[in-house]
Amino acid sequence: MPGPRRTDRRLWWLLGVAAAVSVAWLLLTFWLIGSTLEDEARATVWGLIGDRLVLVSLTWGMGMAAIAWGLKRWFDHWVTPSVQLAEEARVLLRTDVVRELRPKGNVETRELARLFNQLVAQREDLRRQIDAKVREAAEGIEQEKSRLAALMSELTQSVVVCNLDGRILLYNNRARMQFRAMSQAPRLADGAELIGLGRSIYTVFDRKLVAHALENVQQRLLRGAAQPSAQFVTTTRSGQLLRVQMAPVRAAQAGAAGEGEPPQRLAGFVLMLENITRDFEEESARERLLLGLTEGSRASLGNIRAALEMLEYPDLDPAMRERFLAVAREEVQGMSQRLQRLVHESADALKTRWPMEDMLGADLVAAASRRIEEALDLPVTDMGVDNHLWLRIESFSILQALLFLSARLQEAFGIRYVGLRLHASSQGQQKAELDLVWSGPAISTETVMGWEIDPMRVGQEASALTVRDVVERHGGAFWFERHRASHEAFFRFLLPSAPPQEQLDSAAFVRSESRPEYYDFDLFRATARTRALEDTPLAELSYTVFDTETTGLNPAQGDEIIQIGATRIVNGKLLRQECFDQLVNPRRLIPAASIPIHGITPEMVAGQPVIEDVLPAFHAFAQDTVLVAHNAAFDMRFLQLKERKTGVVFDQPVLDTLLLSAVVHPHQDSHRLEAIAERFNVTVIGRHTAMGDAMVTAEVFLKLIPLLAEKGIHTLGQALHAAQQTYYARIKY
Repeated sequence: MPGPRRTDRRLWWLLGVAAAVSVAWLLLTFWLIGSTLEDEARATVWGLIGDRLVLVSLTWGMGMAAIAWGLKRWFDHWVTPSVQLAEEARVLLRTDVVRELRPKGNVETRELARLFNQLVAQREDLRRQIDAKVREAAEGIEQEKSRLAALMSELTQSVVVCNLDGRILLYNNRARMQFRAMSQAPRLADGAELIGLGRSIYTVFDRKLVAHALENVQQRLLRGAAQPSAQFVTTTRSGQLLRVQMAPVRAAQAGAAGEGEPPQRLAGFVLMLENITRDFEEESARERLLLGLTEGSRASLGNIRAALEMLEYPDLDPAMRERFLAVAREEVQGMSQRLQRLVHESADALKTRWPMEDMLGADLVAAASRRIEEALDLPVTDMGVDNHLWLRIESFSILQALLFLSARLQEAFGIRYVGLRLHASSQGQQKAELDLVWSGPAISTETVMGWEIDPMRVGQEASALTVRDVVERHGGAFWFERHRASHEAFFRFLLPSAPPQEQLDSAAFVRSESRPEYYDFDLFRATARTRALEDTPLAELSYTVFDTETTGLNPAQGDEIIQIGATRIVNGKLLRQECFDQLVNPRRLIPAASIPIHGITPEMVAGQPVIEDVLPAFHAFAQDTVLVAHNAAFDMRFLQLKERKTGVVFDQPVLDTLLLSAVVHPHQDSHRLEAIAERFNVTVIGRHTAMGDAMVTAEVFLKLIPLLAEKGIHTLGQALHAAQQTYYARIKY
């Protein structure tokens, strides 16, 4: 953005001194002349001069103007080029920018610029030699890293590595695809609001789930287990079932642990994710096929048996008839036995196919409620759930049993709702009671026993398992109770609960390192932040650098956003692969005069999401970060005007590269993004596209951080305060 260059204060001081000296000189001259004259002559002279004071003042003013013009030319030729050269040289000294300084001003300043360019060339030559030696020494390590990165990239299982604060340090392509599938707005943010370096895994998983599994791992590690791990099943906000296996990342220790020394501590953890929703669906399909085959065979056997009985009519020879009858009966009996054995084997396989897993009881109740409501259109009431209770169960079969019993109740008694209740059992430790509750007519014990031993079938879904099989698989119990006073009845499942784990001291955890495809292992050293955000060093913060393209420059007069582009900076690194780039339908005409600037035509935004859909996704992308933009007042005004309509408030701190550039380079002619990029030798690609400007702004911001530190500006609060002192901070939209 072009703007007036601030005049050097020293020029005003010199002008003030010159004005004071000239006035003093005039007064001294008048006094000297008066002291040499007689009183009569002095009065005559003062009379003559008094009538011409305006001419004297005008002459003095013209002289001062000439002096000012001369001083300004002298400053422009001698002083200002030296100041600008010092600012540009500081960029080369404090950052990794490589560019040639343009000689300007007087001969001496031009010579200094040439000498400085030679010194920079020598430094870069030395740096290239050092880099070559480093590359040569690191070739072997890089090869191993590349192999590991390739391996992680090609893994068919989703892998996410986190530090102990739950911040993501690594994830592979499979995990990115997995999180995109779990996103509530995959078209807008491509899952980027859920996964990204430095983001919290707790945006996807409940913190209690991860903490419980982490405690299990730590306990096993303390007991000396060689390969400790833990697993749990959970549901996502989109209703999918995930099986998660956790493995530890151990802290590096100097030397091997000797006898009597504590085992290795944790630096982080690895999560291996598997979406088992489709597996459950495929299992149900296989069960339906098996049950259809079984029932079809039984029907065929009945027909064969009837046909054989027809042979008993006296048309056949008695001996032959007896022979056929004996063979038929023998075959039928053998087929019946084989089919029965197949059914039993299938049921036994189903009972043992899925391993027992730790699952938060509240998650099981939530999944059961959703499944019953979707399959039966039967409302489910939460009648009390212990949110701290964990179960060790096979969740799919439990969900099938609850769905089957709810369907039977609906068919037989026309109940209008069911309730689910979960609490610790009073019958012993490590037991939980899960109740399926309803109000309605009485049900006989014989009916309950019949339902308990019938194969579970709901609509087109069928299983060879029975409710009794499910209960026996869990080593639990199942019974029916009725409270006559409240007209309430319930089925109760007695299920095993996960053993309680003692809370571990946070000092038992230590940070460490590792690597593959998207990675930043410096985050292992991040600790829980105890200071206010404004006291946090700039180098330790995470940033979302963004830009908007709009239909015009007047947000208060109806101009709208037509594109948002953003990228992220985590731990001082620009994450180019983690981007938000979205066109927006403004629901108004795009002025023809603005199209050549941003290149966005009405055809490009037709059919695109509207701002009410895009801003919530962008808000999730920018969560837990500091916003950065160039001329941020303009972009933030557009966002603020949409707060009431979208319900989204961007209340995080905002840094403006325009203001920060004015802080570190107050004497430069321009602080437009192109001018700053040229000073920092940043290549401008895609200028006046939201994504292109966001990328350039991010690179510029990274160059500004060390220059701010040189001026004593190290924290976010210091940067915000310094920015507000600049001339450009007064700009409003």
